[in-house]
Amino acid sequence: MSVPRPSNDRPSGPGGVKRGRPQQEAAGPGGSRVTVVLGAQWGDEGKGKVVDLLATDADIICRCQGGNNAGHTVVVEGKEYDFHLLPSGIINTKAISFIGNGVVIHLPGLFEEAEKNEKKGLKDWEKRLIISDRAHIVFDFHQAVDGLQEVQRQAQEGKNIGTTKKGIGPTYSSKAARTGLRICDLLSDFDEFSTRFKNLAHQYQSMFPTLEVDIEAQLKKLKGYAERIRPMVRDGVYFMYDALHGSPKKILVEGANAALLDIDFGTYPFVTSSNCTVGGVCTGLGIPPQNVGDVFGVVKAYTTRVGIGAFPTEQINEIGDLLQNRGHEWGVTTGRKRRCGWLDLVILRFAHMINGFTALALTKLDILDALDEIKIGVSYKLNGRRIPYFPANQEILQKVEVEYETMPGWKADTTGARKWEELPAKAQNYIRFVENHVGVAEKTKQLLFQGAQACMDHMWDGSPAGNRAVLRLPEEPPKPGPGAGAATAGTGGLSGQMVIGQDGRLLRKGLQATGTDPSVGASKACSFCVRTLDRKEACGQCDRYMCQNCVKTCISCSTTTCPLCSAADNGDVGEKILCSGCAMFEA
Repeated sequence: MSVPRPSNDRPSGPGGVKRGRPQQEAAGPGGSRVTVVLGAQWGDEGKGKVVDLLATDADIICRCQGGNNAGHTVVVEGKEYDFHLLPSGIINTKAISFIGNGVVIHLPGLFEEAEKNEKKGLKDWEKRLIISDRAHIVFDFHQAVDGLQEVQRQAQEGKNIGTTKKGIGPTYSSKAARTGLRICDLLSDFDEFSTRFKNLAHQYQSMFPTLEVDIEAQLKKLKGYAERIRPMVRDGVYFMYDALHGSPKKILVEGANAALLDIDFGTYPFVTSSNCTVGGVCTGLGIPPQNVGDVFGVVKAYTTRVGIGAFPTEQINEIGDLLQNRGHEWGVTTGRKRRCGWLDLVILRFAHMINGFTALALTKLDILDALDEIKIGVSYKLNGRRIPYFPANQEILQKVEVEYETMPGWKADTTGARKWEELPAKAQNYIRFVENHVGVAEKTKQLLFQGAQACMDHMWDGSPAGNRAVLRLPEEPPKPGPGAGAATAGTGGLSGQMVIGQDGRLLRKGLQATGTDPSVGASKACSFCVRTLDRKEACGQCDRYMCQNCVKTCISCSTTTCPLCSAADNGDVGEKILCSGCAMFEA
C-alpha cells in the first residue's frame, strides 16, 4: 500500500527556511551520519513508505545494493510512481539521488523505468542522479542466464529459487569471479570494454549452449547508453566522503530487499545475491561504520514472503487468504502472489541482532482490524524442545514448530488514527508486545514509527484519513517535582529525543529542556553495550543514554560524552579522551 505525500515545494518559513526540512546538527570530527531504512522480514514491508516520508527532509538519498529486482511504490498528489532501480527519493526535487557501487545496474531498465515515471510527472531526474563509477553492469545475457538457471534448477531439483529473472544473481556471480564489467569500464576504453564483454558472453554461451547473444547489437546499444549516463557518473567514494565531511547534510540510505533475503544471513539458498543488512551500507557506498547513524527496521504487522523457502508462520488457510486479500499482497516487481502468515518475532529478533535497529516502523496494522484474535510467533521448538536461535539450515527451519501467543483482536477501524491514543487499547497492546519481545523500544532512544498508513498531522493535513501513519515515541518518565509538567509540555516527557516540531522540522530536545533525569525512573538499556542498569548518564553531545561502563569524560572540558562522540589520543602520557567539540581544536 502506498502513502500519498504532499509536494516538496513548500512555502518558506521564518527567515526563509523551507518548512519540512530537518534541523541538521553540525557534522562532528567523524563527519555526518547516514540514516538507514532496512527491511526486517522477507521484503515488501513498506520500506518505500518510510523512505518517501524521510526523503522529503533529505539532502541525499542513496541505494547501496541490489538492482531492479526491488520494488517500491509511492504516491505523490494522486500519481503512483513505481521504482525498481532508481532511489524512490528521486521524486524530491531538492535532493540528490545516489546509486552506489554495491548496486548492479541494467542500463536499459534504468532508462525504461525513468521514462515511465516521466510520463507520470517525474522531471529533470538526470540532473539529480549520481551513479558510482564502481557499480557493476547487468547485461541482457545476465537476465537470460538467470531464467535458464531457474529452468535448470527446476529440472534437476524439482524446485527453483524463485528469482525475479532480472539478472541480479549472475551479475553478482560475475563480480565475485572478477569477470564482471563496471560503469567505469564502459566509460573508459570502449575497445577494451568490447573485448571483455565478448569474453564474458562467450563464457556464458559455453555454459549454456542455448544462450543466444547478439554481441555487436548489444555493444552498439551500450555505447549509446555510455554517452547518456556519462554526465551522471562520479567516483562514488569521493562523492560520499565529501557528502559526509562537507557542510552538514541529511543523508538517507534506502535499503532494498530485506534481512531474511541477505546472502549471508537470510534463509539461504532462497535469498537474493547481495547484503541487505546494515553491513551492505558500508560496502555498497564506501563509507566507514562510524558514519552509520539511525537504522530504522521496517516491519509489516504480519509476515509475507514471495517465492519458495521456509516460512514457519505461514497460514495456508482462510487466515492467509484474508491477509492476502485485505493487504493486496502482490509483488511490485514480479506481480506474484505473496504468501501470508502471522508476525514472527523470532525473525525480527534475529534481524535486530544483525542490524541493531534504533527504531521500528510498523506498517499495515489496519489489515488486522477484521480479526477476532491475532497470533504472534514468539519462539520455535525442534523435536519437542524450544530452541533459542534462528536455524541457518533450511531443512531444519522447515521442521520447526512455532509457539504462538494469542492476543484478542480490536475489531475496529484504525485507518483514521492519527495519534497513539486514538488506536484501540488492544491494538496498542499488540504493538507493545512486539516492542517488548524484539527489544527495540527499550534499548534505543530514537524516533519510533508505529501504525498503519498514516503520517504526521502537521505535514499531512488534508490527506485522506486512510493514508496517514501514527507516530509514537517511547515513553519517558517525567522528573518529579515542581515545574515538571511545564518542562515536558509538547514533548511527551521525552529527553534527548528527535521530535517533530509544529513546522514539520525534526528537532532534538535536550535533557535540560525536558527536565528529565536519566538517573532515575524505569530501568533502561545502555545505547552501546545494552546492559540494563538503573543508573544512567546522558552524553552531552548527542544525549544518548549510557551505563557507567561506557561513560567517557573529556579531559579538556570535563563534559560527559559517549564512545561515538569522543576521540582518544594515545600519546606518550597514555590515553586522553576528548569530546568531539574539543577534538576539533587539538593539534
